[in-house]
Amino acid sequence: MSKIKKWILGVFVVISVAVSAAFQSDFFEVAKQIDIYTTLFKELNMYYIDEINPAKITNNAVNHMLSNLDPYTRYYDEQGVEDSRIRATGNYGGIGALSRFKNKTLTIREILKNSPAEKAGIKPGDKIIKIGDMLVADFEGEGITALLNGLPNTTINLQIERQKKLLNIEVTRKKIEINPVPFYTMIDAEVGYISFTQFNEKASAQVKDAFLSLKAEGMKKLIIDVRSNPGGLLNEAVKITNFFIPKDKIVVTTKAKVKKWSDTFKTKEQPLDLEIPISILVDGHSASASEILAGSLQDYDRAVVIGERSFGKGLVQRYLPLSYGTQLKITISKYYTPSGRCIQELDYTNRDDKGTIPKFSDQGREAYKTANGRTVFGGGGILPDVEIKKPLTTETTKVLLNSDAFFNYATNYFYEHKTISEASKFNLTDSDFNSLKNYISKHQTDVETKTEAELVKVTKLAEEENLNGNLTSSYAALLKNIHSEKMKEFDKNKNEILSKLTEEIVKRYHYEEGIYQQKVVFDATIIEAVSLLNNTSNYQKILKN
Repeated sequence: MSKIKKWILGVFVVISVAVSAAFQSDFFEVAKQIDIYTTLFKELNMYYIDEINPAKITNNAVNHMLSNLDPYTRYYDEQGVEDSRIRATGNYGGIGALSRFKNKTLTIREILKNSPAEKAGIKPGDKIIKIGDMLVADFEGEGITALLNGLPNTTINLQIERQKKLLNIEVTRKKIEINPVPFYTMIDAEVGYISFTQFNEKASAQVKDAFLSLKAEGMKKLIIDVRSNPGGLLNEAVKITNFFIPKDKIVVTTKAKVKKWSDTFKTKEQPLDLEIPISILVDGHSASASEILAGSLQDYDRAVVIGERSFGKGLVQRYLPLSYGTQLKITISKYYTPSGRCIQELDYTNRDDKGTIPKFSDQGREAYKTANGRTVFGGGGILPDVEIKKPLTTETTKVLLNSDAFFNYATNYFYEHKTISEASKFNLTDSDFNSLKNYISKHQTDVETKTEAELVKVTKLAEEENLNGNLTSSYAALLKNIHSEKMKEFDKNKNEILSKLTEEIVKRYHYEEGIYQQKVVFDATIIEAVSLLNNTSNYQKILKN
């Protein structure tokens, strides 16, 4: 045997042994940690002074472990598996209402049009006290919402609290289908508009139906709105992209640690339309499949992207079955648009000891080229070709928009106004903004910022340690000043707050489609998109620069 062959063989043996040793070492370490957890769990269950809940302890342990990886790698128990199936398929048996379980209170947040809940007279803001004979307050987890679902044509008795009055309502469940395309219309004689809210199994079929319907009405230009669309099924994004680019074109490439999960997704069908001018609208909540759609159309210079920088989720997840009907959703790969860019924003692998997660965009954004030679950038989401600038959403505003006070104000508005104008004519004013602020000032505890929460903790701690003395008045003065500054912070995002409040109010009267009927008239991003599409020279200039 030649020296070269011997050298190659030797290297191969060394590598093989090293890989095998590393694999065995990893396997031993995993087995060791599992054994430690198992023995600890047995001792805990055997000797701990009080009864423990094994399922709850395991859920907490697993979820805490996974939270140190990324927000998308998650464990699902049996109910969680069913919830994820509903999101993917868009089908379930239930009452057709969206709810939130918080502080042992189950509140109806939204009613779907023509749903059993609507027909039974249930309203947003209703608090469910009892489901059948079960008191909601006796439940600890969000699994209580599963009791509202069930087989079609079965009945359920609910006791609800509405405006401080108790009501008993019987609801007959039916099959609920979640339409990923809640609205499409002709904005003017030539511009069509399609909004879709998720990439479930029905998305491509529904988008296709909407597109063909608008074409039949004379559509010559198209707006696709994926703002606040968190994504979903990758294959659906590929199919929708295929409507507008030729067959056998790369839409997205995935790269995984496991080679068999690395793949290149190409268009498989003949497109619906290769010529129609397109504007695609994105914002900071457009993520994952929404970014694949927007990024691929941008890379092929097939659409002008308008709005705000998208979320920046360049990671792909896969569901893996576990024992006893549970499953794991795990991040398996990163995806890359046709130009080669990965738009992932947060670098979860390199978070520091304090839990701070660095951003890839902080290291500088790498440049790529579109089909026409335009420069686009990787990292940090999809940058729009036409940016609609707005003030940065403050942390205080985020607290407000997710607060009970904001939701309750809309509920009170609904009961104080029996009717409003049709959605396309409804628009809130500065007077409504001031009315909201007055309401918030009387319900400060329902819009509690982190600063206020910490001050309350300090106050209680001072009382426990008998250190409050003459400090009580100082705490009260400080809290009053914080409240004042909080109200000033809201002014910075007045337009955004009014927009979200308009949505919350309009859907009480005109359901989800009413939100879009209002937006196509008043929304600044849609107005900009219509203007651009109607200016052919500017549209073409953007795609060629």
